[in-house]
Amino acid sequence: MRYLPLTPDDRTEMLARIGVRDIDDLFADVPADKRLKALPDLPLVKGEMEVERALSRMAARNVAAGSVPFFVGCGAYKHHVPASVDHLIQRSEFLTSYTPYQPEIAQGTLHYLFEFQTQVALLTGMEVANASMYDGSTATAEAVLMAHRVTRRKKAVLAGNLHPHYRETVETISAMSDHEVVARPPAPAGEQDILTAIDNETSCVVVQTPDVYGHLHDLRPIAAKAHAVGALLVAVVTEIVSLGAVTSPGEMGADIVVAEGQSIGNALSFGGPYVGLFASRTKYVRQMPGRLVGETVDVEGQRGFVLTLSTREQHIRREKATSNICTNSGLCTLAFTIHMSLLGEAGLRRLARVNHANAVALSDALGQVPRVRVLNDTFFNEFTIRVPGDAAAVIEKLAVKGVLGGVPASRLDPDRPELRDLIIVAATEVNTEDDRAAYVRALKEVLA
Repeated sequence: MRYLPLTPDDRTEMLARIGVRDIDDLFADVPADKRLKALPDLPLVKGEMEVERALSRMAARNVAAGSVPFFVGCGAYKHHVPASVDHLIQRSEFLTSYTPYQPEIAQGTLHYLFEFQTQVALLTGMEVANASMYDGSTATAEAVLMAHRVTRRKKAVLAGNLHPHYRETVETISAMSDHEVVARPPAPAGEQDILTAIDNETSCVVVQTPDVYGHLHDLRPIAAKAHAVGALLVAVVTEIVSLGAVTSPGEMGADIVVAEGQSIGNALSFGGPYVGLFASRTKYVRQMPGRLVGETVDVEGQRGFVLTLSTREQHIRREKATSNICTNSGLCTLAFTIHMSLLGEAGLRRLARVNHANAVALSDALGQVPRVRVLNDTFFNEFTIRVPGDAAAVIEKLAVKGVLGGVPASRLDPDRPELRDLIIVAATEVNTEDDRAAYVRALKEVLA
């Protein structure tokens, strides 16, 4: 079909109908200093082949994650995704399906979402899980809002080693109301002082393990202190593969567990779309955001699935909803479910062991590089090193040598100069002995 643009009269009529003078009024909520004063310096007209060539030249300046030794993590991890996952999710009945409002024609979608919920509940050690959320950071913010509803309090205490992007998401959501956020300072060496911040006004305590610097934490003392004052413990996991090796948050007393599920079934994909995991205790299920798929029987007594405990207000009347997230990352959820089904429990535990072993080997090797210090006593597949000078500059020099060596901590938290010499390094099952040797060799050259 042809594209027929609006005429000036069409635009004038539309603007008059909604009560604004011109198009600029539609952007009144965007601060003036954030708006462009003129058109960007881009050609106004280019042919399709010309655009393709120009964009290809720009893309060629990037170093693709799969083309060089890759040790970047911080909430987005390079894992092997079996080809069968992508093959299955691209079947038309999966790729084109959307909201399963009509269970009589959406049994396939509802069924795999039910299986997904079961997998997430088992992984996190919790009693109930929803049908996913956008990503780990927004799931964290929703967990804080849920805790406020459950406790009827308004103060969230965030551990200092919570991923800065997750912290900022919580702060952004909380700024829209009168909720209080107490964010503790980062502790790259691993000793977080959070117990002293918990008081009788606290709604929830948000703790990540493994944390952004890679340290593992025993949540039991934090859970005990939180519960003693009537607060909830929200556990955050950015590397879901870790739950194949470490004690689940549910076993350590968490009331709500949120996680990023990208590591299972989903590629890096330039940062998204990803899939947020959300699980809680059954007694809080009516305050849980997002969708929940339940098992039932049809009129003939056959097993079936429906959306349950979620009113229409959740989707169409935002002011009465428990959450402003009214959808889920359905295709990413399916990819997670397929990959997890292929792995099984034994496969996940084996994958976790390989991840940890590769990280230990890399930590030992980098720790032998002169003037490099590993800060972690405990970690899963991610840890932090201290290098002399500016870590961001070191990472850039490593990239020139064909090694993507990690994430400078200052990139995540640029307002904290004490983090400028730290690099957060991740190793997964895709890293080889040659990759580790290349990293060590390049780092020695850069620091020489």
